[in-house]
Amino acid sequence: MALLKTILLFVLVGLSTIVLLPFGFLALILNLAGLQNFTSRGIYKIAQGWGWLFIRLVGCKLTVTGREHIIKKGGVCFVSNHCSIFDIVLVLALVGRPVGFIAKKELSWIPLLNLWILLIGGFFIDRKTDRKSIKRAIATINAGIRRIESGGAMIIFPEGTRSRGQGLLPFRPGALKLATQAKAPIIPMTITGSYDVFEKSGLVRPAPVRVAFEKPIITADLPPEDRRTSLAGQIRGIMEAALSE
Repeated sequence: MALLKTILLFVLVGLSTIVLLPFGFLALILNLAGLQNFTSRGIYKIAQGWGWLFIRLVGCKLTVTGREHIIKKGGVCFVSNHCSIFDIVLVLALVGRPVGFIAKKELSWIPLLNLWILLIGGFFIDRKTDRKSIKRAIATINAGIRRIESGGAMIIFPEGTRSRGQGLLPFRPGALKLATQAKAPIIPMTITGSYDVFEKSGLVRPAPVRVAFEKPIITADLPPEDRRTSLAGQIRGIMEAALSE
């Protein structure tokens, strides 16, 4: 039964990506015409609906707390742990506003998926360490900063990779630059149980999943030195406390 459900859900993901493709191309044309503000909300509503549909079909027992802490308007940065690929589905369904993220460059090579990542506000980053790659990575981060400064939302996964059920991994150096350089409010966010939904066994299972949004941290009020040094530790402490509940 679990194998059949897994196959059907992956077929659904593929078919929905194709069926929604005309909307994606239309949005791309409108974006090129300078109508990003018009299209971003519509694209997000499609992505949000897709996320909720997927959650319901998986059948996971979802608990969400702290949604009152979500800032609905203006630039904001969500900072979350990253357990599994299912986290993106949860983010799209629950954040309640268009939110971008930075994806690894390799995903830009996957047809259709690359289009949707761009349309929902994602950016691709090259994680190589040669001079050209670092220059491109800085340009990507600056694009994310500009998105926040213009009133948009971004989500950061400071661990830099999926933890795959290993707990909260160390934060990568400079992981919070999007938020600190934009002086944007940060909303710590924690996800538990998403690794059990699929990646733990390779089959889709209706595991319990908990998502918690914590009180915003207003980074603009922090001294520059604190934004560079103690902020990451503060956020990590909040996330560790939430994950231990």
